[in-house]
Amino acid sequence: MVEVRAVYDGQLRCRVTHGPSGQEFQTDAPTDNGGEGKQFSPTDLVAAALASCVLTVMGIVAARHAIELAGASARVEKEMIAGPSRRIGSLAVTVSFPRAYPEAQRALLERAAASCPVHHSLHPELKVPIRFVYPS
Repeated sequence: MVEVRAVYDGQLRCRVTHGPSGQEFQTDAPTDNGGEGKQFSPTDLVAAALASCVLTVMGIVAARHAIELAGASARVEKEMIAGPSRRIGSLAVTVSFPRAYPEAQRALLERAAASCPVHHSLHPELKVPIRFVYPS
């Protein structure tokens, strides 16, 4: 079990603490919801969690198979929808690789990305397409 604590500091900002390490960060409401948008919003953190989870799981698989993955990146485009309640409508993921890989390694990495626990924890109505970009 991991404990995460959040304290409301006012002005639509929260201070979040990771229990095991004591690391802290702040969140801010987005500008379209009354905040200043100066820091990650809570829904931005969902997008960040997805991107870092995809890369981390791919990194675990890459290490097992001696595949060099350093320099790979993930970009997530988050789109909100208004109704029937305000929520994330889609998280489109683009994974870019610094080098080309043989087809068997591509399949391993792409399967790993699809097994990300954050992705599997999201509501099934949320659209989460993952696109892979390899250099030509």
